[in-house]
Amino acid sequence: MTTIITKKKAWCNLIDQCKNADFYHTFDYHQLSKSVNETPILIQYKESNKIIGLPLLLRKIKNTEYFDATSVYGYSGPVTVNIDTSFDNTKFKNELNKLLFEQKIITVFSRLNPFISHQEVVLKNIGAIHNSGKIVNIDLTKNLNDQKKDYSKRYKTYINKSRKLCSLKKTNSREDIIEFVNIYHANMKRVNATADYFFPKEYFFAFFDSTSFKTELLLAIDKFSKEIIAGAMFIKKNKVIQYHLSGAKENYLEYNAIKLLIDEMRLSASSENFIFFNLGGGVGNKNDSLLKFKSGFSKDYKTFKLWKHTINQNLYENLVYNLQTKPCKSNFKNCTDFFPCYRCNLTVSIKNEN
Repeated sequence: MTTIITKKKAWCNLIDQCKNADFYHTFDYHQLSKSVNETPILIQYKESNKIIGLPLLLRKIKNTEYFDATSVYGYSGPVTVNIDTSFDNTKFKNELNKLLFEQKIITVFSRLNPFISHQEVVLKNIGAIHNSGKIVNIDLTKNLNDQKKDYSKRYKTYINKSRKLCSLKKTNSREDIIEFVNIYHANMKRVNATADYFFPKEYFFAFFDSTSFKTELLLAIDKFSKEIIAGAMFIKKNKVIQYHLSGAKENYLEYNAIKLLIDEMRLSASSENFIFFNLGGGVGNKNDSLLKFKSGFSKDYKTFKLWKHTINQNLYENLVYNLQTKPCKSNFKNCTDFFPCYRCNLTVSIKNEN
């Protein structure tokens, strides 16, 4: 049986049953992430004692009666109960496609979660799964010394120096959160980040108010001036901790405080028996300076994958022709990076996300 869940109580009940769920799957994060024209839905499939949950953001396709669906920003995809490699997804595939067709959903796009087993088993022969770069994980099952051995030599030196210069504070006070937001926004301006990264302070408050996951804010404070010079947000759920957002004051960049904050969270998460510490990848999944920064902590790379599913190919091609900008109309089949193609904005850089 396949149904669509939109209410918080039912959504949370399903996610709570899925012990492999990440905070990206929760009702609260979907409410935080959705735009004005997006509706969070959770597709629930039940077969005997097996459960599959597929969270998505539903979007109206302009000037049509149709919809498409995408995932929240981050690492989502299906979560499961009692699914292993022996699972035959034939019934799920048929019921999912029937539901999507009935709901007039033309395409589905989702970023998958490399820390959740059997997502590809669930999605086998349903659309296509594409590799899209790599992310950096710190394996918290190793002992602390072996974890530290994976650090670059420079990072060890930087962190040792930073510990001498900084004190650390774990906090959830509104005053400290606002100070962190100011540091984060200044950091985004300094690196010329796009508008999408300038979250309002209410976005940050909502993380700490949620009971569906645990948010921790670590601050680095200059021991001499007592000034807060850097901060980082980490999100915990089940056995995964996610490095979410961070920022440092420009005048104190030489302190390398962000590296210290990540190292401190590694120690804390290890003591709490977390398994994965996801530092993420580069901007737009590229092999860039951000990925290089994260790789200084670990070479335990995980493959980041994207799932793309077209329910009605003929209708999809018609939509591309009718809605896409003119330069793409004669050549859209070669546009493999952006999906669905009709939502591609040629005025910005094409990325492996929508």
